[in-house]
Amino acid sequence: MNEILKLPFIKGLDLCEQFFAEAVRPLLDHHFPNLRYAAGRLGGGSDVLGFDTPQSRDHDWGPRGTIFLAEADFVEMAPAIDALLKNELPLTFRGYPTHYGRHDDNTLNLTFIDAPPVNHAIKITTAARFAHSYLALNLNQPMQPVDWLCLPSQMLGTVRNGRLFHDSLGEMTQLRQTLHFYPHDLWLYLLAGQWTRIAQEDVFVSRTGDVGDDLGSRILAARQVQNIMRLAFLLEKKYAPYPKWFGTAFARLTCASDLQPLFAKVWQADNWQTREAALNEAYLYLARWHNELQLTEPLPAEVHFFHERPYRIIHSDQYASALYSQIQDPTVRALPHGLGNLDQLCDNTDVLSNADRFHHFASLFKESNLQTGS
Repeated sequence: MNEILKLPFIKGLDLCEQFFAEAVRPLLDHHFPNLRYAAGRLGGGSDVLGFDTPQSRDHDWGPRGTIFLAEADFVEMAPAIDALLKNELPLTFRGYPTHYGRHDDNTLNLTFIDAPPVNHAIKITTAARFAHSYLALNLNQPMQPVDWLCLPSQMLGTVRNGRLFHDSLGEMTQLRQTLHFYPHDLWLYLLAGQWTRIAQEDVFVSRTGDVGDDLGSRILAARQVQNIMRLAFLLEKKYAPYPKWFGTAFARLTCASDLQPLFAKVWQADNWQTREAALNEAYLYLARWHNELQLTEPLPAEVHFFHERPYRIIHSDQYASALYSQIQDPTVRALPHGLGNLDQLCDNTDVLSNADRFHHFASLFKESNLQTGS
């Protein structure tokens, strides 16, 4: 592995695209000239999001990708293509091995070999099989609101931000277009759900501090910063990645230069009053942003006292209510208010990265929306 880390670093998506163009595609063109297929680098991996660094090369990184066949060709052609690649791929590409070994934890690691067969990392599948195994989606059926809500944003982001190098079938191009971002009414629903999360705990930052629980106040403030960041991703129509890259991706948002100094005030605050004031600055920034987007009728971007208590909030729930009222799709209107999507309900990695578990949450979104007055 030390030999690998000494090689000149190439961003993974670039390496994979070059590998396809110069090593994989010529083999397919020569041996299967009439084959219709798609190829790309999509799915899991820091390289798919563009966040890989030289350290990423120690596992699950390298010249790799996915070939998507037509369903009618899969049974016959998948084994033939796999055998072709094992026996005729170059042993190295740009100095990197094309052969992969396995760590004890089942991750892949680049390994130099002297002769074929190459244990390559080119997955051969179809668009429908990929959608089912990676996203728990059935491409033979139109996506319903519940399907969207059961999809973690990190999974959607790795489909949107990956690359297709070639597509003569059109199925993967269509899937990526479909999943580029949430339909409008679902976007409003998720925005409302995120405003609701902010409203649920905004005053707790002050209340805990007021009773001398500074640790509790700081923890709640950190949760609110995360809620603000998630709302910012939604407002910029970007999918938020999983925690390792959450801050990195946020720093690339247009709003980051405005919000990060406010977050710094939250971290540096040594009392709840200063912490509350910094968070309110951030809430007001979001409120003004909401009004600029004209998502609803203009709402007052103002700070008020919380009932008769000495705590100040912006009444975030009014933004949620206004957003819900703008939803036109009756299916989305019937969804329970205050839930949002799987990301807003759960942060467990073993749930958010396992497609077999996504639809276990579907029943939550199918409950009658009786408490909302809808």
